[in-house]
Amino acid sequence: MRIGKIKKNFWTDKKVVVTGGNGFLGKHLVKNLKRLHPKKIAVPLYPKFDLRNFRDCVSAFSGADFVIHLAANIGGIGYNQEHPAELFDDNLLMSVNALRAAKKTGVQKFIGIGTVCSYPKFTPVPFKEKNLWEGYPEETNAPYGLAKKMLIVQSMAYRIQYGFNSINIVLVNLYGPGDNFDPKSSHVIPSLIKKFIEAKKNNSNEVIVWGSGKATREFLYVEDAAKGILLACEKYNSSDPVNLGSGSEITIEKLASLISKIVGFGGKLKFDKTKPDGQPRRRLDISKARREFGFRAKTKFEYGLEKTVTWYLSQL
Repeated sequence: MRIGKIKKNFWTDKKVVVTGGNGFLGKHLVKNLKRLHPKKIAVPLYPKFDLRNFRDCVSAFSGADFVIHLAANIGGIGYNQEHPAELFDDNLLMSVNALRAAKKTGVQKFIGIGTVCSYPKFTPVPFKEKNLWEGYPEETNAPYGLAKKMLIVQSMAYRIQYGFNSINIVLVNLYGPGDNFDPKSSHVIPSLIKKFIEAKKNNSNEVIVWGSGKATREFLYVEDAAKGILLACEKYNSSDPVNLGSGSEITIEKLASLISKIVGFGGKLKFDKTKPDGQPRRRLDISKARREFGFRAKTKFEYGLEKTVTWYLSQL
């Protein structure tokens, strides 16, 4: 399969709105988008634009050709446990109103970003797009995952009834420079990086890691994700969801050991089995993205982790 290439001339006459464009993924996507010199890039920011409000979405999207909808209320397992109602309400309202507003304002194409959290708890590995509809998500992920899954249903319905062009990209966990390191809401990689750096600084003998360490996760470097989304914008035109990932999984235990080595922490790992593992395994079947728009993740995992650690240390 030939690796897909982004075409600059595709974007030259496009006015693009990127919701969540000031977030982790958004900043990387906007940076890559600027290199393509579209006619205009707009990033609607809260509180001027509250995307849970339909009228604010209409105002934000007026005159746009493409809307890339990255905005989301999102966090790690602890955040999911503490804020299930907000995660469901915020993400459902943003998604429903964003797609409604895109249709109303005459947007040519809407790019919705879904999540691996939408997959059923016990999905056969690797996760195929057809498996999305075969069961209920892992409990701590369900409010967020189901709210995001409803955007796929809405997208399909709008294509059938209105002929509206929207696509749905299902992402795995992202990582990289600029990630969220707030311990209250961060995902596993920034959480572990922060723990190991602080433990090394404080000469601690051990670092406590949530769960058994046996669960697996798949990670995609944020720059790869940004480029994959832009490729899909150009080349993919179906409401059927498409997975975007690296195609590799790693246990949390091995991940913690790798981060410990990169940081230079010399102590022990202790797994707190009273804390949840979340979904037992995660790895996507990424063959559809390769086939439909030639996406292949380029960044080696350990190199991406090193870049992330280096960036975080530069911010201290």
